[in-house]
Amino acid sequence: MFIYLSKKIAIPNSTRLKCVSWNKDQGYIACGGEEGLLKVLKLETQTDDAKLKGLAAPSNLSMNQTLEGHSGAVQVVTWNEQYQKLTTSDQNGLIIVWMLYKGSWYEEMINNRNKSVVRSMSWNASGQKICIVYEDGAVIVGSVDGNRIWGKELKGIQLAHVAWSPDSKILLFGMANGEIHIYDNQGNFIVKMTISCLINVTGAISIAGIHWYPGTEGYIEPDCPCLAVCFDNGRGQIMRYENDENPILLDTQMNVASIQWNHCGSVLAVAGCQKNITMDKDVNVVQFYTPFGEHLRTLKVPGKQMSAVSWEGGGLRIGLAVDSFIYFANIRPDYKWGYCSNTVVYAYTRPDRLEYSVVFWDTKNNEKFVKYVKSLISITTSGDFCILATKADDNQPQPDIESERVKWKGYECAMARGTVLSSVGQGARKGKEEAEPESGNATFVLVLCNSIGTPLDSKYIDIDPLFVTMTKTHVIAASKEAFYTWQYRVAKKLTAMEINQVAKTRKEGRERVYHIDDTPTGNTDGTLDFAKAFTATRDHICCITATDKTLIVGRESGIIQRYSLPNVALLQKYTLNYRAYQLSLNCNSSRLAIIDIAGVLTFLDLDSRASSGDGFVGDQAAAPSGDPSKFERKDVWDMKWANDNPDLFAMMEKTRMYVFRNLDPEEPIQTSGYICNFEDLEIKSVLLDEIMKDPERPNKDYLINFEIRSLRDSRALIEKVGIEDASQFIEDNPHPRLWRLLAEAALQKLDLKTAEQAFVRCKDYQGIEFVKRLGNLQSESMKQAEVVAYFGRFEEAERMYLDMDRRDLAINLRIKLGDWFRVLQLLKTGSGDSDDALLEQAYNAIGDYFADRQKWVNAVQYYLQGRKQERLAECYYMLEDYDGLERLANSLPENHKLLPDIGQMFVTVGMCEQAVNAYLKCNQPKAAVEACVHLNQWNKAVELAKDHNMKEIGPLLSKYASHLLEKNKRLEAVELYRKAHHFLDAAKLMFKIADEEAKKRTRPLRVKKLYVLAALLVENYHEQMKTSQQSKAKGKKSEATSALAGLLEEDASSTDNRIVDNAWRGAEAYHFFLLAQRQLYDGNVDAAMKTALHLRDYEDIIPAVEIYSLLAICSSANRAFGTCSRAFIKLESLESLSPEQRQSYEELALEIFTKYPPKDNRKSELDSISEGVEGKLPTCIVTGRIISEYQFWMCSSCKHCAMEQEINRYNFCPLCHSALA
Repeated sequence: MFIYLSKKIAIPNSTRLKCVSWNKDQGYIACGGEEGLLKVLKLETQTDDAKLKGLAAPSNLSMNQTLEGHSGAVQVVTWNEQYQKLTTSDQNGLIIVWMLYKGSWYEEMINNRNKSVVRSMSWNASGQKICIVYEDGAVIVGSVDGNRIWGKELKGIQLAHVAWSPDSKILLFGMANGEIHIYDNQGNFIVKMTISCLINVTGAISIAGIHWYPGTEGYIEPDCPCLAVCFDNGRGQIMRYENDENPILLDTQMNVASIQWNHCGSVLAVAGCQKNITMDKDVNVVQFYTPFGEHLRTLKVPGKQMSAVSWEGGGLRIGLAVDSFIYFANIRPDYKWGYCSNTVVYAYTRPDRLEYSVVFWDTKNNEKFVKYVKSLISITTSGDFCILATKADDNQPQPDIESERVKWKGYECAMARGTVLSSVGQGARKGKEEAEPESGNATFVLVLCNSIGTPLDSKYIDIDPLFVTMTKTHVIAASKEAFYTWQYRVAKKLTAMEINQVAKTRKEGRERVYHIDDTPTGNTDGTLDFAKAFTATRDHICCITATDKTLIVGRESGIIQRYSLPNVALLQKYTLNYRAYQLSLNCNSSRLAIIDIAGVLTFLDLDSRASSGDGFVGDQAAAPSGDPSKFERKDVWDMKWANDNPDLFAMMEKTRMYVFRNLDPEEPIQTSGYICNFEDLEIKSVLLDEIMKDPERPNKDYLINFEIRSLRDSRALIEKVGIEDASQFIEDNPHPRLWRLLAEAALQKLDLKTAEQAFVRCKDYQGIEFVKRLGNLQSESMKQAEVVAYFGRFEEAERMYLDMDRRDLAINLRIKLGDWFRVLQLLKTGSGDSDDALLEQAYNAIGDYFADRQKWVNAVQYYLQGRKQERLAECYYMLEDYDGLERLANSLPENHKLLPDIGQMFVTVGMCEQAVNAYLKCNQPKAAVEACVHLNQWNKAVELAKDHNMKEIGPLLSKYASHLLEKNKRLEAVELYRKAHHFLDAAKLMFKIADEEAKKRTRPLRVKKLYVLAALLVENYHEQMKTSQQSKAKGKKSEATSALAGLLEEDASSTDNRIVDNAWRGAEAYHFFLLAQRQLYDGNVDAAMKTALHLRDYEDIIPAVEIYSLLAICSSANRAFGTCSRAFIKLESLESLSPEQRQSYEELALEIFTKYPPKDNRKSELDSISEGVEGKLPTCIVTGRIISEYQFWMCSSCKHCAMEQEINRYNFCPLCHSALA
């Protein structure tokens, strides 16, 4: 930051001031002094010039009101910004609250204890409460409306200061003896504050000030120190919270009168006086510190005694009460900002976020991109890129930046981080502990971003990047002892080979670290070893700068070290008798500008002046330049060399900008902007002060362009005198920008010869070509129209073409500009038929315009008219208008190149039929089959494969089935086979599943269903064989013979006869098993026993134990103990039983058959008529009885029988569940 005195206001009658306070919100300044003096002033800028904003605008007193009411010296003034109130108190203990009414201040409330004097008053952050402390220990807390909340007398204590915590929960009371006590907001004592800064201090001391920054504008770092306490002997401490055990200690070495934080808690002002040893008198000074105790600046102020200091609300000015004057000083803050490729990058803090908000404001398109970065240290820019230097958070990576990092870059970063922390880490840590124990093990990150804030690369470094500079190829970061160079690369397109190289870049010397005391020779003596960076040095680095070929490092003693780039070699040392604060090299690295700590600008010539052959345009260097050793300017806070001329630079001196050519100044311009860029005789400057007032909404008015004198003069000459004289003047003061100006002026007047010469002088090839083209035109009006178009006045050019009746040229102009809407208008308005091809092109271009903006509905209308089917298909697809897409596919001719794409579109949304039609229309049956397979339409796939004699469907099917089986999706495999009409494979798989389920002893009904499904698949197989034979025979033979042929083929092809012949056995077994149990539970025991007797045929399907156990139960219930006995005999003879089970069966049999003899009462029906006339008789599937009638019902699906009178009660077959006919 830079600070200078700007204004002085005298108080009438030379009344000495005691206190001053500046209202942060409304800008009123209250000052109190002896003899009851109380004034409220307001400085306001009044200017008609819109360009004059901020500090550069003249400020006058818009309010100067004396407030009558106090008789004694006014000692305390404090503002309540939220409620626009002023509270003042004098030496007699009188307190007055003032309010603003119709632009003047009036008394609102008065209070006087008449006992003691008020030492301090403080409003809390919300403006709701005020705490007043009296010298005799009395404390009063009141509300904003004048009511007392509580009061307390602290016995035996003299109070001097009071401060609220930001959350209003804590009060700090400063005592007259220098102690500070911490109380809660109800006045209960908590603890005494530890004052670390007064260790080893003797004698009486008093508190000069306590100020606790309330965080209203956010903090510059998470957990930032914000509570400042300072004593009159110059000692002070800055704490993070009220009982911080580890505060930042200050020793200002002055007598302190007053302290105050600026509006955002980033700078602490400490005002007082210092002994001047040489002159043996006190000098008034204000010292400025960061929250971390680093000294920023010193401001010397004239006068005898300084009594108070107060910051303006925006932090750009400070008010000082000295004797009977108020001095104002302007502050030029060190904003974190930069400028790269038309983009202003700036950072600010917000109260609702811990991170910095970094804004990339593209001034050309007025767009902004915001990134959030934790612990930002600095922003550095060059060319199209910017470097953000940050502290690496140990717990989590940089939030926004990490998230957006390009993938391969993340990989590089991981590699880089690994290298730093592993190979270098131990050495670095060790060196650090010895050299600087306080820095801990912080690691820092340099993030390379483009002009919209996208991270392109990053490097983790172990040195604190206090100073960072960058060129087109290098980033140089310096701590106090060492500097690090990184030759960065920006990826345009990366090949695989380059990605592999990325990991090695750290080793290849793209990064180097040098200690400031080393003397590198430019060979390979710089290594990436951070350990040496922590060797202490007596003479610290204080600033750096670099161009493509030179690196300059300034040291605190005044030594300037010059190194070559890209191979770093120490070329020369220069000694100055002052400490540099900011360095800057001109564009050919021949001259160094130095601004020292006091704001004095001087120059140092690094080599004899470069000759004009140095690649710089014109013969500037030949002109005699001023003597740099005699040049000196004071109060300079910013300077910028021109990018294209080594003798041109602009500098900021207080609120004036000067442009120097050969060290001769032009007349100054009033502005307080920061210089962004100086190129083409134009200076771009940005009013950062204005932007920071509302950083979320930067305004283009805050960007100002200044033309330097030679450009203004040339323009004036061209306008007033003429091209001849102007060209002579430019010849004497050559610059490409001036030649371009001349060329453009000559073009306007159609002076083609001068225009061509001027274009040649500024090396503008397009311009030369354009002049040649103009020369070939015959008509004057045509030339004029072309020139008008060249200058971008297209409406005018179009009008001129139409007036010449050259609609074709107007249309061509609009086509060049890509303004197809206007092209369409021109084509339609013209008389006669317009060109159809051009009309279609216009329709399609407008369709493209809408499609690019995803306005598909509008695009469709234009594509239809332009007959652009490819884009039309895309639009239908995006609109999900599949009917439209189908219509389009149907309208296309066969084998059209778009059909496969449309087919693919249908596949992606699962529309199989339409996809197949599209593929078949373009003669791609294979793609059609693949689509069916993809959509699981296997039957369609098989059909297509057969129709087109494709061999590969069988292997494809089995491949997919085996894939499903691998994943244990057996039912899906069955479904697949069924859909593909491979019924036998499906049936085999189904029987396998049913057998496994039966073994698992799953619910019998589920097992029956599985067997039924398997059997039905076999029936489908029979049907398939029969129909295939019929289709082969085509009616030559009878139906019976074809059926027979089908069965024979089936027999020949079938390897698994059990499945084909006995398809229904499993289903029958479980059907009767379930039926027997159902009959038993219904009490129909005889029928249950008869059904159970059938189960003896199915021992291969149902375990014998279950069959004979069921038979034993049914027969015993039916009193057929003979059958029961036979069942028990069978059970006892089973080999699968364990001895214990067999024992229990034997005991049960003994128990039953001792009571009942093993004889059947009736002879079993099953035994008597088991064999019929023609072999085995059918069994009724409804009752389980043998069917002895000649007429019975038979199921059409499973071919099983039932008695007619029994089946009448059913709608479905009890076995296979197919509907009854």
